[in-house]
Amino acid sequence: MSVFLCFLLLFLLSLVFFKRLLPSKGKLPPGPTGLPIIGNLHQLGKVLHQSFHKISQEYGPVVLLHFGVVPVIVVSSKEGAEEVLKTHDLETCSRPKTAAVGLFTYNFKDIGFAPFGEDWREMRKITMLELFSLKKLKSFRYIREEESELLVKKLSKSADESETSLVNLRKVFFSFTASIICRLAFGQNFHQRDFVDMERVEELVVESETTLGTLAFADFFPGGWLIDRISGHHSTVHKAFSKLANFFKHVIDDHLKTGPQDHSDIVSVMLDMINKPTKVDSFKVTDDHLKGVMSDMFLAGVDGGAITLLWTMTELSRHPRVMKKLQEEIRATLGPNKERITEEVLEKVEYLKLVIMETFRLHPPAPLLLPRLTMADIKIQGYNIPKNTMIHINTYTIGRDPKYWKNPSEFIPERFLDNLIEYNGQHFELLPFGSGRRICPGMTTGITIVELGLLNLLYFFDWSLPNGMTTADIDMEEDGGFAMAKKVPLVLIPTSHRW
Repeated sequence: MSVFLCFLLLFLLSLVFFKRLLPSKGKLPPGPTGLPIIGNLHQLGKVLHQSFHKISQEYGPVVLLHFGVVPVIVVSSKEGAEEVLKTHDLETCSRPKTAAVGLFTYNFKDIGFAPFGEDWREMRKITMLELFSLKKLKSFRYIREEESELLVKKLSKSADESETSLVNLRKVFFSFTASIICRLAFGQNFHQRDFVDMERVEELVVESETTLGTLAFADFFPGGWLIDRISGHHSTVHKAFSKLANFFKHVIDDHLKTGPQDHSDIVSVMLDMINKPTKVDSFKVTDDHLKGVMSDMFLAGVDGGAITLLWTMTELSRHPRVMKKLQEEIRATLGPNKERITEEVLEKVEYLKLVIMETFRLHPPAPLLLPRLTMADIKIQGYNIPKNTMIHINTYTIGRDPKYWKNPSEFIPERFLDNLIEYNGQHFELLPFGSGRRICPGMTTGITIVELGLLNLLYFFDWSLPNGMTTADIDMEEDGGFAMAKKVPLVLIPTSHRW
């Protein structure tokens, strides 16, 4: 019986695949020739944005691939990105549905992965008003400053214990960003909760993101769910999701039992909306909407900031000139012997902003923007893109294109001096947060966390490599699924700065 099912599956796959190969109207983008049934999947490596980068170098900035029977367009140029994200924003602002994403977002009840429609619009309004507005940004300032002080205290203790004390900055940054995001989003101070182990939380984020970034047969082949079950992929996804769901249950239960110090966090606001009666014909917030938004905040909010902090410190460690210049500007601007740093000084340290922009260029936290799905036939760079086609924007390739950047592989923050380019989605050479209707709603919050964290690290401490290690020894290998993580941890020695 199983043999019959396999033959039946292959037959169905072949029918659909060859239907895809029938001549299409208009000019389609170029791309490598795929194999029967699997398409171009065999040409993809573990790190997807690097595979796309390699293919675009050969076939051009707009490439057509097939993931099984699903057509995929990869756009790797500023001009192409602008057409997708600005010119055709409305026609391309939906999202493709995949099995793992549907599970982790509670049937697409989130903001990041939800298809374009009424649910998405209403949820975005709620989160922009209740979590990401300028008023909320200011009201949560005390959380960011308190966590920054705690960060300094932890590192000071390590530095005082030994002049050669090694610090794994991945763990330091993860704890920092997780504590901030969970306080402002969940209303939970994890330093005061006994059910939270930061090591377990980090493992949960990494496992969840890795699972979400893994390709599944069910997403690209009719009947592929059967192969996912046989291979064990289905079980792996559900085990990872079960851990995340259990964590959210603990957070919500603890929230309901003890309540936050105030009612400004998104969990409190959405719980109130769930419990309030509404008109029958109006949008109704559900438990799944709450958990979907929690999933977005927890996975993207925590790891995105930690990854940017880590890559910035990595590049500063590789470029002592830049590190020295930045620290001198920070200390000259803030003055000597400050006990704490507050957010009003963020706008005063101009060179820090240039350093962060250069980090975004070389190491965007999401090297591939979340995929879009066309809702109509469109043209991109003269090529016909049919309705229901998945589109990937490769910001990794755009940020390293010599057409837009001089000496693109070098870390030179000064390139942004007297340069109008920003990271706010209006300049398509630099898209760390995306653009258009689906731009990351947490952009301002994320940037503030990164800037404040770096200010504290670079004002209060001097940093050196472990004994016997040189800048050339710093490993730059990438890892991860949706996010561009650093594979090998960055380990440095902090020394409390003496005035």
